[in-house]
Amino acid sequence: MIDLEAEQNQKTIAFLVGKTDGPLSPDAAELAELRGLVDTLGMEISGQIVLKKPEPQAKFGIGTGKAAEIADAAEAAGADVIIFDYELSPTHQRNWEKLSGKPCFDRHEVILRIFADRAQTKEAVLQVELAKLGYSLPRLAHTYGDMSRQRGGSYGSKGSGETKLELDRRAVQEKMYKIRRELEKVVKERETLRKKRDKVPLPSCALVGYTNAGKSSLLNALTGADAFVEDKLFATLDPTTRRLSVQGLPGILLTDTVGFISNLPHSLVDAFKSTLEEAVRADLLLIVLDATDPAVFFQYDTVISVLKEIGADKNPALILLNKMDKVTDRQLLQDLHRQFPEAVEVSAKLGGTLESGFDGLIQRIADTLLGEETEYHIPLNRNDLVEMARKNGVLITSEWRDNDIIVVARCTGQTRGLLEQYKKEMV
Repeated sequence: MIDLEAEQNQKTIAFLVGKTDGPLSPDAAELAELRGLVDTLGMEISGQIVLKKPEPQAKFGIGTGKAAEIADAAEAAGADVIIFDYELSPTHQRNWEKLSGKPCFDRHEVILRIFADRAQTKEAVLQVELAKLGYSLPRLAHTYGDMSRQRGGSYGSKGSGETKLELDRRAVQEKMYKIRRELEKVVKERETLRKKRDKVPLPSCALVGYTNAGKSSLLNALTGADAFVEDKLFATLDPTTRRLSVQGLPGILLTDTVGFISNLPHSLVDAFKSTLEEAVRADLLLIVLDATDPAVFFQYDTVISVLKEIGADKNPALILLNKMDKVTDRQLLQDLHRQFPEAVEVSAKLGGTLESGFDGLIQRIADTLLGEETEYHIPLNRNDLVEMARKNGVLITSEWRDNDIIVVARCTGQTRGLLEQYKKEMV
């Protein structure tokens, strides 16, 4: 008797295909990122192959013989689907599915599926839907491959398949237009909330980094927030902003953002532009890196690449080496210290303990955003400078004496420049 529950819970089995221009690694490290994505999607991996410098061919993107070899390997591995680590054109996708008799798609579609599963808020759902429709539009012909060749009616008229294809294209384009209009409304609502927030002039930080680096865990540990945390890629799609308390100072706004990944599809970058703007607008970027991951340097380069793409690469930034309590590889630790000598070492897991590194992190954030805590001995006739420090910086204490005013303040920019001549070394 068939176990229906077991049948329903059975995972889809995937066969992975990648390619590289460099030497092949024995453990197919080139596919590490795709393996993580497929695992997040809830699929099992039965086999994989990495192609070295395949020559481009019209039908499959690679040679026909090699394509047949991959299709046979996927069949022998018991795979239900074949997933490619590079972009498939609609024509290549159709040809691969005809050859293998299995669904075939690329990493772009894998990421879209993950985002669709993760989307919770109205804005995220709309953003993902827009990206999915944009991806599917050039692939509609793939659905009507045979029908589009029909020629019905009088000579020169369009067949039923072609008519159906055009109707569906129009329907998709109209739906994309409606979603864009809805998104504009949602973005305006969020813009209104941001303006209200900006009326209280608190400096802002954005947690950015590779997906699953621990950004949401850090936000929760630092601010007591309850942002969703899961040990999987793209657990966070929506920005979450919380106030970070700093003793003796006004608060700092800390925002968690969607994780980055290499070759993030442009359709997703465009769709999530309003979300990614949190990083562009931030006064300070906190680039979170997973210190335990051997691919940490590649991930850092990926983050910088995405920041450049969205126009946030010029923002002041601090590098945070997260999960330091789990680092056991001494060579990796030495490489991290050499590559990122100014980085702040933290552990979201250790929370508010002394070992977490949070005290040092908060101090660095305050110093970067508000200026270092400095003592100034200001002449009695320059009370205007005291008021300037109060208005443009953080006036911590002020003491009027017979000959001068002792001020302890945090200031940046022009205000700090004007006060510099009255600076005294703090003991």
